[in-house]
Amino acid sequence: MAQDQKLILASGSPRRLDLLNQAGIKPARLMPMDIDETPKKSEHPRSLARRLATEKAEAALGHLKGDLEWRHSYILSADTVVAVGRRILSKTEYSDEASSALHLLSGRGHKVYTGICLVTPGGQARIRVVETKVRFKRLSGLEIDHYLASDQWRGKAGAYAIQGIAGGFVQKLVGSYTNVVGLPLFETLG
Repeated sequence: MAQDQKLILASGSPRRLDLLNQAGIKPARLMPMDIDETPKKSEHPRSLARRLATEKAEAALGHLKGDLEWRHSYILSADTVVAVGRRILSKTEYSDEASSALHLLSGRGHKVYTGICLVTPGGQARIRVVETKVRFKRLSGLEIDHYLASDQWRGKAGAYAIQGIAGGFVQKLVGSYTNVVGLPLFETLG
């Protein structure tokens, strides 16, 4: 990036910011975009991740239109979707939702899709979706109750954060670990 080019992260996720910082990238501005994340009827999880990442980047671009200070900026947005087959597990806000999601994931495989959208200063969008396959061990009722008591599930797609207690639930992972955290670094930086 040239001297006057800056990176705007169109996300409020502390995990995405941490991952970028881990890679030595410090966004000049954080711009979480509040968009409707409701899946469309029969929308595939991969398509949902792509659409939401794109809509967040477009919303940030629209918000910055005419702002000369940020006209030479890159905008990076991302959205992560967890799914069992075509069933999308949304971000959980209540313990009963989290319990249901954990029971569904117990002893099964699922996929984590992260849509990434980078808008260049010229307004071109570069979009990709990264997929990681994850398999959980069979969870006991006690393990689920302990995890629910931790509150680490709150606001997380699929009711878990792999970088916390739930990392011990993962029996197998094929693909990008950082994708499951919320931003696949290799694919984002590549």
